[in-house]
Amino acid sequence: MVEKDEMRVSVLASSSSGNTTFIETPTQKILVDAGMSGKRVQDLMHSIGRDLKEVDSLLVTHEHRDHSSGVGVLARRYGIDVYANQPTWDAMASIIGTVPDEHKHVFEMGKTKTLGDIDVESYGVSHDAAAAQFYQFHHNNRAFAILTDTGYVSDQIRGTIENADAYLVECNHDLEMLRMGKYPWSLKQRILSDTGHLSNEDGASALMAFMGQQTKRVFLGHLSQENNMKELAHLTVASILEQHDYGVGTDFEILDTDPAIADPLFVV
Repeated sequence: MVEKDEMRVSVLASSSSGNTTFIETPTQKILVDAGMSGKRVQDLMHSIGRDLKEVDSLLVTHEHRDHSSGVGVLARRYGIDVYANQPTWDAMASIIGTVPDEHKHVFEMGKTKTLGDIDVESYGVSHDAAAAQFYQFHHNNRAFAILTDTGYVSDQIRGTIENADAYLVECNHDLEMLRMGKYPWSLKQRILSDTGHLSNEDGASALMAFMGQQTKRVFLGHLSQENNMKELAHLTVASILEQHDYGVGTDFEILDTDPAIADPLFVV
């Protein structure tokens, strides 16, 4: 049972191979993205003591398969309401198949929607997708913001998600691992571009730009399984923040995410 003043979150899975996050309040249960099979999402939900039958809404950030591949299955099988902006709906149609009209909703970029007792704020990011947007969740004066799949962090994003209580922030790659790795040069250029992904160093810089005194948890997400390691991302971000006198481990926690193991539910 969720207490009346609580918002709880679990990063169910986060990596370059599949992403989904669960948010709940007393009246709402929400998924962000479903970049894996419906069975896999259900298994992850069961691991935190929840079930897909309970989910009210699924918010999609963009059409790339590691965020959208399970969306259609979940909408059809469980009757979940799906929200995405119109360019994303158009771009992912061939990936997700048919979504019943009664479960298909447009969530315009830059707008805020109220779903029961939670306000969901959307904001655009710089990524090579049709119209990638991410979300910040507000309940009882607490905020949880997701920011992955972006090549850089704009001033507008900084202002939108400043001083949230908790973040899921991209640390996609280690620069040297990417440069020395086996990816073709064209793919490396894409990842490093302004419409690509944040490196470990970029993730740390972004955090310093928007985290504040309310911030208590920072999850490092969307790690490349080819070009990064949990320990390296964690050490890099922690070291940079400590060098700038941030109270890592005292004022706030840095937490890892996993492609296959859900993080425990926490109260924002």
